[in-house]
Amino acid sequence: MAASLPIRGPSVWLTVLATALITGCATPPSTLYDWGTYPQALAVHLRQAGGDAARQASLLEEHLQRSAGAARAAPPGLHAHLALLYTQLGNEALAVRHLQMEKTLYPESAAYMDLLLKNARKSAGEAPK
Repeated sequence: MAASLPIRGPSVWLTVLATALITGCATPPSTLYDWGTYPQALAVHLRQAGGDAARQASLLEEHLQRSAGAARAAPPGLHAHLALLYTQLGNEALAVRHLQMEKTLYPESAAYMDLLLKNARKSAGEAPK
């Protein structure tokens, strides 16, 4: 005769279910990218019509360093946003570098990044590549 487990009533099953739910919800989901404070920085930039470009660029550079230290990927658009900020600050070399990084990390943005690179090089007085 096969041994059977005694059924102790619905309270045992509810306890097991509650424990499973609590355990499953205890760990926050991991995201693909390290978004950090980038969404807030973008919101400030949009709300304040640019705001303090130097301060924003500094914060985003710090974000990139933290992401690299944690071996997490920068989110799509962060390098392009940095390029925009560096263009506003007159640093075309850093703007081009970040546009190329965006294009490398996210190949689906290549056509748009190529257009932005062409425009950045044109405004810097370089011959388009």
